[in-house]
Amino acid sequence: MRPPERPQTPDGLLALRDGELELEGRMPWSSNATYLVRVCHEGRLSGAVYKPVHGERPLWDFPPGLYRREVAAYVLSEALGWGFVPETIVREGPLGTGSLQRFVPSDFEQHYFTLLERPEHHDTLKAICAFDLLANNADRKGGHCLLGEDGRVWSVDHGLCFHADPKLRTVMWDFEGQTIPDTVVADVARLAVSGPDELASLLDDDECAALAARAAAIVRRPVFPPARSARPYPWPLV
Repeated sequence: MRPPERPQTPDGLLALRDGELELEGRMPWSSNATYLVRVCHEGRLSGAVYKPVHGERPLWDFPPGLYRREVAAYVLSEALGWGFVPETIVREGPLGTGSLQRFVPSDFEQHYFTLLERPEHHDTLKAICAFDLLANNADRKGGHCLLGEDGRVWSVDHGLCFHADPKLRTVMWDFEGQTIPDTVVADVARLAVSGPDELASLLDDDECAALAARAAAIVRRPVFPPARSARPYPWPLV
């Protein structure tokens, strides 16, 4: 089964694009500068997570501009029809260009490991696991799966995705050897034929080609793989 469909929220995207932004403060426990901002749009207040490029810590294997990968993850989730990445855009903010993602009010005591104990969330967790295979997520910590106050499971923190080389590092190995659900594979198959054009402006050509190749590989062998790399788990785990 697919994860539950998220209602379309065009107002949410409009608020992110056109709303006035005010820094609330820096979010704790983030390796890169990550800020909670207040968004005011047409008299309504909402929250968003802002990741400016100037706050990124240099990495040896990923180029600057991790914020574009955050947006690419949203584009990919929407193209697949899975809708578990909160609305995310590129935006000029108080500290320069970066990603701006709708803040999801959540029960922050819940994470992947606690959600795994509840079978009603397994369909969405399997879809997120397949998403990470597809996006080549190099940093899927348990705390990147959120249980929203709306009862939905959300997926966040995708700055280390879409590398052209194999980089998969995740806590989500519990489905190892299981067949990827048919509906998930069908969605991936559509993407393998024609991906969203918007990704070309967010990723390099070789990264787009690698994404298409990973999609085709999932369709050919729709099984969750074992942890083969020397460092299959991120740190910290949550």
